Amino acid sequence: MKRLQKDAVMLSLLEEMQANGSWCGETHLQKATYFLQELLEVPLGFDFILYKHGPFSFDLRDEITAMRGDFLIKYKTRPYPYGPSLVLDAGGARLKEKFPKTISQYSKTVCFVAETFGDKGVSELERLGTALYFTRRQNGKDEPLDLQMHKLKPHISPEEAQEALQKVADIVKMAKKAKLVQ
Repeated sequence: MKRLQKDAVMLSLLEEMQANGSWCGETHLQKATYFLQELLEVPLGFDFILYKHGPFSFDLRDEITAMRGDFLIKYKTRPYPYGPSLVLDAGGARLKEKFPKTISQYSKTVCFVAETFGDKGVSELERLGTALYFTRRQNGKDEPLDLQMHKLKPHISPEEAQEALQKVADIVKMAKKAKLVQ
C-alpha cells in the first residue's frame, strides 16, 4: 500500500475510533493500528516490537509525525487526566476524498477494530495487544503464555494475562465469523 493510501486508512480508523468512544491518543492509534495490521491483515507495513506498554511501532510514530506535518491530523488538548487526542486536520478530509476505493476496501476491518477497541482504556489495550503479540509469536516454550506475559511484564498479573489471552481468542473468533480473516 502506498503512503497516501495508508494515511487515508489511518484517518478512517481515527474517525471510526472516535465515533466508538475512543479519545484517540497516540497510544490508542498505535494499538488500533496493530490490531488492524496484525489481526486483520491490512497491509499497512509497520514494524511492531513489544515495548514497555505493549506492541509499538517507531515507523508508525514517525508516520503520525509526518501526518501532523502534512496537516492531515492535529493534536486536540483534553482535560486532565487525559493527554491530547489526535483529530483530523484540514488536509485529512481532503485526503480521504482522494482515496474512496481504498477506504471502502478496508472499511469493514476498520469498523471492526473501532467497534471492538474504541471504548478500551490504555491499560486494557496494552494487555490485549500484548496477548495478541504473544499469541502470534509463540516461541515453542513449554511455559503457558499467561506466565510468559507476566514474566516480561510483571505489572500484568497472570490472571489479567489469561483474561487478555481469552479475550483475544474471542476477538479472533468474531473476526473469523465476520469473514474478516481466514
